[in-house]
Amino acid sequence: MNIAVLTSSRADYSIYYPLLTKLSKIENINTSIIAFGTHLSKKHGYTIQNIINDGFKVEYCLKTYPVSDKPKDINISISKTIKEFNKIWINNKFDLVIVLGDRYEMFAAVTSAIAFNIKIAHIHGGEETLGAIDNVFRHSITMMSNIHFASTEEYKDRIIKMRESSLNVFNVGALSFDNLKNIKLYTKQEFKKTFNIDISNPTILITFHPETVSFEKNAAHVNELISSLKEIKDYQLLITMPNADTAGNIVRNKLNEFKRNNSNVICVENLGTKGYLSAMKHCCFMLGNTSSGYIEATFFPKYVINIGDRQKGRIVTSNIVNCKIKKVEILNCINNFNNYQIIPKINIFGDGNAADKIINIIKNIVNG
Repeated sequence: MNIAVLTSSRADYSIYYPLLTKLSKIENINTSIIAFGTHLSKKHGYTIQNIINDGFKVEYCLKTYPVSDKPKDINISISKTIKEFNKIWINNKFDLVIVLGDRYEMFAAVTSAIAFNIKIAHIHGGEETLGAIDNVFRHSITMMSNIHFASTEEYKDRIIKMRESSLNVFNVGALSFDNLKNIKLYTKQEFKKTFNIDISNPTILITFHPETVSFEKNAAHVNELISSLKEIKDYQLLITMPNADTAGNIVRNKLNEFKRNNSNVICVENLGTKGYLSAMKHCCFMLGNTSSGYIEATFFPKYVINIGDRQKGRIVTSNIVNCKIKKVEILNCINNFNNYQIIPKINIFGDGNAADKIINIIKNIVNG
């Protein structure tokens, strides 16, 4: 069986990792990794190196990332991705192509496969993020896919309603829980040795992405966030940089400027899967608008101050504290952290065996 796995960024690769590890050990499955998007961007950490360092062979590397964060350049990137994948589909025959998530890069790759009648398996469909154009891309990928691996029962039900069919729609749980179950995370001492960051200091882990459905507001949004963070002196601020989204450079440049002028601020492009999950484990709480606050953070569980509307529509678990992108509200949530109650165990994303479930389902359907 020939399978292609498409990865366009550090985010989806970290989720794929347990699945790729298990696929690589199955003799009668030939897995080809196709890397594109920001994996090939030095500005975004050249994260294709993470894949190689983990011992995986990358079959194809496609340089498709946008030259800037303007809407026209995002569109050019989409068209370039379709064109580059057209060559892949012409020269290769895959029994199945596995895709993940909701990015415009992934949407373009899947779009190019439709004319070739290639079977697509989609991971993390059925979710909702009303503050990002990713929502449109995710649902479009769902409609173009043949097999669906949802992370919760609610998301599975949404896929069934969208497609008006329950055929090949499965709730397997979140793949990232396989990582959390099996990866030995860094201790605080190991984290310091690896990244030269002393996470034994009280730390807020921050990730803030643009709200791409209202990208003209992102300058004001990041200014409001930074104005809030300037008031925070009792915490170390560990900031992971944003995606390659519309108006993403505005956010990136503002955060870098903030770092230069504040000694308690650390900005990192890429911690890798193990590093990021370790930072999540050891931080006091998370702040921003990343999906990992809604999924991976529930494993520990870890409090997340979610700001704005980027993730609006996701299942809100007891670790999520929602607030507007307003200085007063953000500071109020941060200052109230010590008053938050202990979070009860959260278990809606499965048992950490998603990779095995996905592989068994694929074998039954493709060979069936």
